[in-house]
Amino acid sequence: MEGIIRFGVSMEEKLLKQFDRLIKSEGYKNRSEAIRDIIRKEFVEEEWEEGAIVAGAVLLVYDHHKRDLVSKIMDIQHNYHENIISTQHIHMDHHNCLEIVVVKGKTEEIKRLYGLLKSLKGVKYSTLARASTGKKI
Repeated sequence: MEGIIRFGVSMEEKLLKQFDRLIKSEGYKNRSEAIRDIIRKEFVEEEWEEGAIVAGAVLLVYDHHKRDLVSKIMDIQHNYHENIISTQHIHMDHHNCLEIVVVKGKTEEIKRLYGLLKSLKGVKYSTLARASTGKKI
């Protein structure tokens, strides 16, 4: 780990009070760690905007009884096997499933994969959690 450098941050009192409430509710022990996390998050977003090799997770909630939906999801996943690290399939109830697809690759490939999955008829909810490979943060 690199050495720690101290520096000052100036802000309005109201904003600082809001920040202190936020970091307390999030469980941070101090402002420094919260600020470091905010900065890291911005660097992750920058990686995604630059088109770097990134990581993430696609979450899908869908009705597995929807005709051909499971087959279409599998076909898409097989077409993107280079980008898919892992999948987890969870039965939420008799009709609904949660699929978690852990991905890694160039930003445009991951976005294309996500676009194909989320637009399938029968997908009730989807989101793409953006993450980093950790190399740049």
